[in-house]
Amino acid sequence: MKLNSYIKWGLFFVLPCYLFDQLTKWLICSHFKIGQGVSILPGFFEIIHVRNTGAAFGILRGIPEAFRTPFFVIVTLLACVAILFMLRETREHPTFLKITFCLILTGALGNLTDRLRLNEVIDFIHIHVGRYHWPTFNIADTCISIGIVCLILYTIITAKKEQRQ
Repeated sequence: MKLNSYIKWGLFFVLPCYLFDQLTKWLICSHFKIGQGVSILPGFFEIIHVRNTGAAFGILRGIPEAFRTPFFVIVTLLACVAILFMLRETREHPTFLKITFCLILTGALGNLTDRLRLNEVIDFIHIHVGRYHWPTFNIADTCISIGIVCLILYTIITAKKEQRQ
């Protein structure tokens, strides 16, 4: 991708998604103390302000903060650089793949911002069915998850097309 293309994707896709993530986190922090929330669909969906010091699903949250935050910051920055290199290589690939990488990049930047500001990530979307609870997450996590699912689908579809040829 050319620099001009990077700027377009950044301004028109990554930046709005990133700002939406940060806006939702700001709204949660402005309206709810940690541990407080509201039920949207009783027995299924709640908005609740929680903090996650670990990675996805709280992985590594028990390690000392002096190591944890620098570790997550370095890993996230390396992932962002890798995504930018992959975006550069998508010149001839469909827009779907570019959107996929932009979603992952957006999510990484959203959670990186929290880590740099707070040493933890603000989560607030809580989904559960009865006593079965999914770990609480945020918009950045959603972007990463959707991006990864899209990347898996793209890889499978591309592999099947290549097998047919």
